[in-house]
Amino acid sequence: MNQRVVLTILSALTLAATGAPGPAYRFDEVKSKVWRAPGGDEKQEVRVAAGDAAAAGDGVRTGFWARAVVSVPEKGARFEISSSTRALLAPGEPGVLLSLKKGRLVAIFEALAGTAPEERLVAAPGALLAVRGTRYGVETTSDGESVVAVFEGTVEVRSSLPGVAPVAVHAQEFCTFGARKPPRPAPMGPAGMSEKRWGVGEAGGGPRPGMDGGRPGEQPGGPQPGAPGPRSGGQPMGPKGH
Repeated sequence: MNQRVVLTILSALTLAATGAPGPAYRFDEVKSKVWRAPGGDEKQEVRVAAGDAAAAGDGVRTGFWARAVVSVPEKGARFEISSSTRALLAPGEPGVLLSLKKGRLVAIFEALAGTAPEERLVAAPGALLAVRGTRYGVETTSDGESVVAVFEGTVEVRSSLPGVAPVAVHAQEFCTFGARKPPRPAPMGPAGMSEKRWGVGEAGGGPRPGMDGGRPGEQPGGPQPGAPGPRSGGQPMGPKGH
């Protein structure tokens, strides 16, 4: 029995003992180096491959130039996780399927049948993102600033700041927020943002509209905080990076 199977079994047994099994996760696609931390314990990280399973409470980390697609079939959800990203699966908050710690991903939610479908949430520093069948991109920098760009449907940004009402962000809009920054929506077009230019699985890149500094996972010699935004010519520096 190899290490990957042993760690998967141990993670499942731990969750069963706590009475909180949570939804089942699956790595549908894996490119380059991607690691899973059983129960969130990074000291027990193991490389994953396409087809591997994951459980609630597991951490996911992608390396430079890496990419992973993680699905939650029973919840009709899929997460396309970009390079240099850290996330936690089902961190324990009610309804939260994934908590983005740093990096970038695209979240895709199928519409669920029923008059009152259960909530499917994504957590980012400073807010919860609620959906009802939609597709959006979200990115969080190392300093806890985030941006969500909605490609289809509507996302409700629920700020953790006291007294701040939820903000509805509609298709072709983006919204910046953070632990100390209330949600601020704006149109994607004038900011040079689009789903095609957002992209995932690429390293480097420049700052996002409305955010300070470069994208998560920058390497030495890449764009520095305060660098110019989208440039003319060459590859786009907006939501996709280069």
